[in-house]
Amino acid sequence: MPHVNLRKAAIIGCGFVGSASAFALMQSGLFSELVLIDTNRPKAEGEALDISHGLPFARPMDIHAGHYGEIADAAVIVITAGAAQKPGETRIDLVKKNVAIFRSIMAQIKAQQCQGILLIVANPVDILTQAAIRYSGLPENRVIGSGTVLDTARLKYLLGEHLQVDSRSVHAFIIGEHGDSEIAAWSSANVSGIPLNDFCDMRGHYHHQAAMHRIAEGVKNSAYEIIEKKQATYYGIAMAIKRICEAILRDEKSILPVSSMLHGQCGIEGVVLSMPAVVGKDGMEGFVPIQLSQSEQQALRLSAAKMKAIAEEEI
Repeated sequence: MPHVNLRKAAIIGCGFVGSASAFALMQSGLFSELVLIDTNRPKAEGEALDISHGLPFARPMDIHAGHYGEIADAAVIVITAGAAQKPGETRIDLVKKNVAIFRSIMAQIKAQQCQGILLIVANPVDILTQAAIRYSGLPENRVIGSGTVLDTARLKYLLGEHLQVDSRSVHAFIIGEHGDSEIAAWSSANVSGIPLNDFCDMRGHYHHQAAMHRIAEGVKNSAYEIIEKKQATYYGIAMAIKRICEAILRDEKSILPVSSMLHGQCGIEGVVLSMPAVVGKDGMEGFVPIQLSQSEQQALRLSAAKMKAIAEEEI
C-alpha cells in the first residue's frame, strides 16, 4: 500500500478553478510536486507549463500533467472536474451531469488505493462530497468538500468592509448548503470576541436587521453576480483551497466550515453539509458546536432536508 508523500498534491480537472488552484498552490510553497489531470491532456500540459514558468519567482517545484496512476501517494487530491455553473444556473442544476462524472473519477481513485485526503470542490459540492464518500470507499473523515469556506470568506470580507475593520478579525460562519439554502450564523458572529451587534454600535451602525439581511444576500448572490459579469468564479475558491490544504499539510487543527457527513449534529443525520470543523492531517477531525438561534437551527434543518432529498434521488 502506498505511503503518503506530504509534499505531493494532485488536481483533477484543469478548468478555471483547477488551474487557478494550481497557481495558488504553486505560490504557497506547500508542495514540491503537483500533478495536473484532465480529460483534455493538452490543456493540463499547457497549464503545467504556464504555471511552471513562474517558478523562478517562487520555489523549486515539479508541476506536470499526469494520470491517475500517479495519485496514490498524494497527500491531497483536489477534485474540481465537472460541468461549470452557467449564467442563470443554480449549483443544484449541475447535479445529474456531475454525479455521472464523479462515478468514473471515484472508480479511478478507488483503483489506486489512495492514502491522502480527497478535497471535493466541484459543484454542487455537498452532494458531490456525499457521492465521493459513497463511491471512493474512503473513510468519511478523509473525504471533505470545500463547503462554505469561500462563502464564509465572502461574509467576513463584506462585514470587514461594512465595519471598516480587518476581515481577519471578523469571526463568523456561513453554514449549511454551499448554495441557495445557506445560513449566516449571526448568533455566534463576533469581531475579536465582541458580539457583532455591539461592535456595529461602536462603529455607528444601528440598523442591524437590515444590514444583516443585505450582507447575507450579498454573500449568497455573489457567485451569481461574478458569473454574470465574467462567466466563472475561480480566484476566491483557489485561495480557499490553498487555505484548506495548509490546514491539512501542517496539521493545523484549524476550524473551517468544510462539507462533511453529519451524524446527529443539530439533529441532522446522514447528509453532507458545511459546519465548523477541526481540519488537520486526518482531514475532518470533529465538529465544533457553535451557538445557533432556534431560527438558524430550523433553517439548517431545512437546508439538510433539501440536500438529503437530492442525494437520495441522484446518488
